[in-house]
Amino acid sequence: MASVLVVEDDPVIRAALIEVLTGHGYAVRTTHQGFEALREITQRPPDIVVLDLGLPDLDGLDVLRMIRGISRLPVLVATARDDESEIIRLLNAGADDYLVKPFSGGQLAARLAAVLRRSMPADVTAARRPVLQVADLRVDPTARTAHLGGRELPLTRREFDLLAYLADHADQVVTRQRILAEVWQQPYLEDQTVDVHLSALRRKMGEKPRNPRYLRTVRGLGIKLVSSP
Repeated sequence: MASVLVVEDDPVIRAALIEVLTGHGYAVRTTHQGFEALREITQRPPDIVVLDLGLPDLDGLDVLRMIRGISRLPVLVATARDDESEIIRLLNAGADDYLVKPFSGGQLAARLAAVLRRSMPADVTAARRPVLQVADLRVDPTARTAHLGGRELPLTRREFDLLAYLADHADQVVTRQRILAEVWQQPYLEDQTVDVHLSALRRKMGEKPRNPRYLRTVRGLGIKLVSSP
């Protein structure tokens, strides 16, 4: 049974999340404050954290950054902030996934399960996967590192998964729905989920918006990571 720490200040929402997650087989602990959440993570680490941003003592984004300073625990952010720049900030700060309020209990449970699957240690098959080399881009699935021109890219877990998938399918046009199905394992999500992570990847890789070297959008079809200019 996986354990979830729910960090939510609204008692009504907190009670609803306890009911939903318990019904899906999770062991649930809760807190309504950021400092208390950090203490819980330090003393009794859960398997995953559901983090609300509107906390009474600390901004949730600051709590996320503090969590990343002490732990690699998976964190799913529950937020009412749905603009792209805010989502990019959350992902860059270390969020593994996010849900925009309001959301259903079933969607939350499915997202948690997917994040937990991705955070599990690599199995034997994954350990045998070769290093992916695409021009100056080097992606190591075993070490979960990516280097461009010898410089390590500071990628979040989800950004790495996306880049590794595209590198493994270099020079192929991959649709957003296929990416959602095979990387996120949740084909019902919106295409914006992929675009947000692509935007972050392009920025970290130093891609030029009008003339990207590697990550190219094929209008009406999908995304392609190209091996040559």
